[in-house]
Amino acid sequence: MSKTRKLTLTSIIIAITTLTSNIVFIPVGFAKIFPVQHMANVLTAVLLGPVYSVAQSFIVSLLRNMNGTGSIFAFPGSMIGAFLASFLFFKTKKLIWAFIGEVTGTGILGALAAYPIATLLLGNKVALFGFVPSFIISSLGGAIIGIVFIKILFKNKIIGGIIYENSSYNRRL
Repeated sequence: MSKTRKLTLTSIIIAITTLTSNIVFIPVGFAKIFPVQHMANVLTAVLLGPVYSVAQSFIVSLLRNMNGTGSIFAFPGSMIGAFLASFLFFKTKKLIWAFIGEVTGTGILGALAAYPIATLLLGNKVALFGFVPSFIISSLGGAIIGIVFIKILFKNKIIGGIIYENSSYNRRL
């Protein structure tokens, strides 16, 4: 896939994810759970690779914070999850590892990375594992939607063929 197509697909995913952040979110304490971000992380991890996946998650987190629909906790959670999902998929070429990477990266590592932000920047004392349950639930739901969406895309003859031919991994899932 050419760089132009990758940038175009990344920008489309960024636009859809940012627009839906006004509609689909669940406020839990200081964090806003946003499963569409996790779906986008899995999509970009599988279709585009680590660089585009992390860039997409950073830009969406930045836009959500600028629009007031996100929290500062979106940065560590989504970026760590996007990187781990794309890295594990790149190494194994299996969808299950993209799923595991997203849930582990966002749900556990991203939640633990949000702890210092909550204590230092916001001045609130929170439990060390206070973010883990909400981050895991959000990433589980979004990653499942992302995997199902990818499987549907690949079953579609026209779209699946285009994605297969232009994929950075160039193989059927």
